[in-house]
Amino acid sequence: MDFTVALAQIKPKLGCLAENCILIESSIERAIAGKAELVVFPELAFTGYFLRDLVPDIALRLDAPEIMRLRELSRHVAISVGFVEVSDDYRFFNSALYLDGGEIRHIHRKVYLPTYGLFDEQRYLARGEQFRAFDTRFGRMGMLICEDMWHLSAPYILAMDGATTLICLSSSPGRGISEDENLGSTAAWQKLTSTTAMFLNSRVFYCNRVGYEDGVNFWGGSEVIAPSGSVVGRAQLFDEDMVLARIDEGELRRERIFSPMMRDENLSVTMNELRRIEKGRAC
Repeated sequence: MDFTVALAQIKPKLGCLAENCILIESSIERAIAGKAELVVFPELAFTGYFLRDLVPDIALRLDAPEIMRLRELSRHVAISVGFVEVSDDYRFFNSALYLDGGEIRHIHRKVYLPTYGLFDEQRYLARGEQFRAFDTRFGRMGMLICEDMWHLSAPYILAMDGATTLICLSSSPGRGISEDENLGSTAAWQKLTSTTAMFLNSRVFYCNRVGYEDGVNFWGGSEVIAPSGSVVGRAQLFDEDMVLARIDEGELRRERIFSPMMRDENLSVTMNELRRIEKGRAC
């Protein structure tokens, strides 16, 4: 079905759960006013990114009042949002929720936790253990969180599990300079989202944040990418913004007929070769 998606490119405040809840709710109201049927937020939208020792204090259970409020709001618009989740055994996860119709429909726990350079997620967070596609009223989807997208197996698994839309929640800081003297991380992400969409004949909804934390800048540039790899809508750099994009189901059908990459993908060959490699490494 055709539908309208909103990417809420916000500027969460580090460790300020109450203020960020207000920001998220106001963005949801704006998305509803724009006739959006799905609104996507960045990674760790509830909390900010460089949490470190704040993680235990800012984590939420799935029955927390903040999550229950989102469940109510999801009766009006589907919501994809990032937060720190605490499990029953007191592990902490960088998680993404998908809510619709007053219910939590899916939870993704970030699998690949960057712990290099300025990143130190694995010091404070537990790793997720799976990638699973899930059914929505807009078709089958899959969620990734930032670094997950940089591991080719992750979007591939979701696509092979039937996802035709990939939602990527991100808190990407600005790093490096590209060949055309633009921000290096911006250029890299734009190549990644477009290439992933083309190779997997899938839509990509990429929602990044903006603002500063500890002198580190988050650059924004959230975008909706068509299955052809073309840009449907893109947010401005460095400032808060909201992208509203109309999704044409017919475009997915046309692209999969014109360029049938997923039809011709041979999962059996892939699995056999991966088993061979795994067996060789075990020796």
